[in-house]
Amino acid sequence: MKNSLPPDLLLEAYASGIFPMGLPDGEIRWYSPDPRGIIPLEEFHTPHGLKRALKNQPWEIRIDTSFREVMRACALREETWITEPIAESYHSLFEGGYAHSVEVWREEELAGGLYGVSIGGAFFGESMFHRITDASKVALWHLVEILKGSGFTLLDSQWTTPHLEQFGAKEISRADYLKRLAAALPLKTTFPRAIPQDLSD
Repeated sequence: MKNSLPPDLLLEAYASGIFPMGLPDGEIRWYSPDPRGIIPLEEFHTPHGLKRALKNQPWEIRIDTSFREVMRACALREETWITEPIAESYHSLFEGGYAHSVEVWREEELAGGLYGVSIGGAFFGESMFHRITDASKVALWHLVEILKGSGFTLLDSQWTTPHLEQFGAKEISRADYLKRLAAALPLKTTFPRAIPQDLSD
């Protein structure tokens, strides 16, 4: 598609601490926030409401089975940076094994999920959505468990929001972020194609 970004350019940008966002007119702008938002994996906080949702709801967690649908759902808001060129760019990354979706299903319907980019030991969270209450939170909890179990060290949230802060998201300086990113990128990790057994029980 016209104006979509080549995968190599996207990967180089992420490895440099930069990410793109689409504008309504089709333009794509690049960002490197200072301060930068991250969710420290070992400090992730599980609120009581999420604990109840994890225990009581019949969720099914899948990985990478409906990447396009997750992106489309994330884009369904009044203002979105997930334009068609952005969507096509990230689908190319998905086809190359660098972008992933964590999906929450209920009764064979997609209830919520998230997507992001994986390079080395860093995961760059892009967006999440829910159609059923708590489904996006369940997706985030499983993402964190997957990352910790797979040897990842950095979960980038780009910015912080009150919603993310309840899980332990915090701001760090760009310089600190780039140091953490440089340490994470060389790590040999594999983002699983299926939910690990110990998380699906």
